[in-house]
Amino acid sequence: MSLSVIIITHNEAGNIADCLASVAFADEIVVLDSGSTDQTVALARAAGAVVHISANWPGFGPQKNRALAFAAGDWVLSLDADERVTPELAAQIQKAMAGGSGLAYKLPRLTQFCGRWIHHCGWTPDHVLRLFMRGTARFSDDLVHERLVLSQGKIKCLDSPLLHFSYPTPAHYWRKLEQYSQAWARQRQDRGQTTSMSRAALAGVVTFVRVYFFRLGFLDGAMGFAVCTMQAQAAFGKYFALYCLNQDHEASTNP
Repeated sequence: MSLSVIIITHNEAGNIADCLASVAFADEIVVLDSGSTDQTVALARAAGAVVHISANWPGFGPQKNRALAFAAGDWVLSLDADERVTPELAAQIQKAMAGGSGLAYKLPRLTQFCGRWIHHCGWTPDHVLRLFMRGTARFSDDLVHERLVLSQGKIKCLDSPLLHFSYPTPAHYWRKLEQYSQAWARQRQDRGQTTSMSRAALAGVVTFVRVYFFRLGFLDGAMGFAVCTMQAQAAFGKYFALYCLNQDHEASTNP
């Protein structure tokens, strides 16, 4: 059974080499780049990946489906450039592939924030569906927070964690927050959803209480408090972005 790894990238020169090195056991690595201006493409090709470049950015879900269309392996492993497959997880992936068809696998993901592994805050456990037989699944068409949708098969979970180096500094977090909040708000606006300032405020408060107290964020100490506070700000931010789009739309239709 052959394995294709698919990765979408944009200016991931700081991550792509380590990511690709962690999946060197794969039969094929497909990188779909959306116009990086750094060394991402050169580094990916130097590492042996098959690199394709897209002329436009349609959103995370559609872009991952584009990458999936380039995969030729019997199995597909979808990764982000800031993720790493450990040797233990690699062994489990290979064993799972040898176990037969009709299955897809979730991987337990462990995320690092500003140099600290976060074990609570709603970030752990974080089981992400990433390993599947080609032809049995596709990504949703969501602009952000896309998900893998199975057309057949059963889902099992592997044990070894997928390492996620998503937020090396607070600045990285804020950049992603802005990008995701705007994309989420545009998507909801297109679907006709409206919101209010009170709904945005409530989302922030409820999120903090849930992740800090009920999901034990306080056990991660000071960094856990920071993560929970930022998640609350993220929850407020996406609804606030939607609120602003609603106001702009109302102003344009009722001058």
